[in-house]
Amino acid sequence: MATTAIWDVTDRLKRVLNYAVNPDKTDQRRMEADGLQQTLAYTSSNAKTERQLYVRGINCDPISAHEQMQRTKKRFQKTGGIVAFHGYQSFAPGETTPELAHAIGVKLAQALWGERFEVVVATHLDKDHLHNHFVINSVSFMDGKRYYDNMASYALMRQTSDQLCREHALSVIEQPERGKARQYGEWRADQESKPTWRGVIREDMDAAIARARTMSQFYAHLQARGYEIKAHVKHVAIRPPGKERFVRLRTLGEAYGEEGIKQRILGSALPKKKSALPLPKRKRALVVRRKRPVKHRKLSGLHALYFRYLYALGIVPRYRSSPRRASFLLREDLRHLTQIIEQTKLLSRHRIASRGQLTSYIEARKAEMKGLSLDRKSCRRRLRSCRQPEQIAVYREQVAAYSRQLAQLRKEVKLCTGILARSDTIKNKLQQQEEHEEKFRRKEVEAHERKRGGRSGRQHEPARH
Repeated sequence: MATTAIWDVTDRLKRVLNYAVNPDKTDQRRMEADGLQQTLAYTSSNAKTERQLYVRGINCDPISAHEQMQRTKKRFQKTGGIVAFHGYQSFAPGETTPELAHAIGVKLAQALWGERFEVVVATHLDKDHLHNHFVINSVSFMDGKRYYDNMASYALMRQTSDQLCREHALSVIEQPERGKARQYGEWRADQESKPTWRGVIREDMDAAIARARTMSQFYAHLQARGYEIKAHVKHVAIRPPGKERFVRLRTLGEAYGEEGIKQRILGSALPKKKSALPLPKRKRALVVRRKRPVKHRKLSGLHALYFRYLYALGIVPRYRSSPRRASFLLREDLRHLTQIIEQTKLLSRHRIASRGQLTSYIEARKAEMKGLSLDRKSCRRRLRSCRQPEQIAVYREQVAAYSRQLAQLRKEVKLCTGILARSDTIKNKLQQQEEHEEKFRRKEVEAHERKRGGRSGRQHEPARH
């Protein structure tokens, strides 16, 4: 049984090629080697040719595939846009061998793209399920036309993969379930246990379904969270705050389509059986101890902005008597939560409040890095000329210490650069959330006033005879 997928690559061709031909994933001997062997430098091209047993180039050499693909793009003056397509073919655990999986992957690539495109095929062995990766140049070396990925081309990929599996006596999914496919970014985030914006939409929909008794109430709860609704169309679609495009509900899964939502609302609307009330526990005498008031240092500037953002996300303070659910606009940043917390800690540790202070801190760290780099270079020079074993060990420890300090400084500079880039975005998101909450409060007040006005009008209406 082999599953397939393909998606476009728009950032860097080099990145996806390096991932596909990574020797830690494609070399069986490296997978079986001990820890020392795995740490050896993998630099020689001859060594690469020997070790990468399950990497194959079609219409290109896998070692120089990046340069060849770039030359093709430049020759036809198509260096922008989608740089490549990344295909995937995964087999069931224990169903095939590395040799057979790689052979099927090569045949699939030759059948689909071999006549017009440069392709790198790599079989990864680092998981229980063997799987092939295909990196296809987006521009044809034959005529300069771009590869066009659509439903028909993917259907052909799946059919060809199934045919090859049958030829080699492997199982095939005869009737794949509809609605189970996911976008690569969502799949990758799920593998890394990170939230996705589609997942955040599902969470908001789950909360709205739990509170609704009709579809109108469901839409009203979503609108209260800032969503825009296209309800009176063939396929109902919603747009979360901060996004440009609408998302059709049916693309989020069977349970989130219009019929699935109606069934879930109907199920939640059924009366639930009341459980027996627990017996009251005996109250214990409480000893009240007076605590001295703790004086907190007042926050300002960037420091205050980041703490306010963590509070809006529900992270700080950790426990609250009346927890509020953060809006979609903010919860989407939960995927970067670790980095945001590290940035907040840095601002707190060094009491940085303004962008000027942050810029000065970056310059100071860069100057420190420059001095450490010179010291490490000097130490390495002494190490190369040293012949005494004891002194060599001392120099190596000094070089390692310099490297650790430089790594820490680079991390801090990266965090500071991220703060400069993220602070304006955080400020805008918080402002948008406040504007939305104020707008929703005004609507609630107006609705309440209209309701009260209607009741008072009925009370003063004269009786009819």
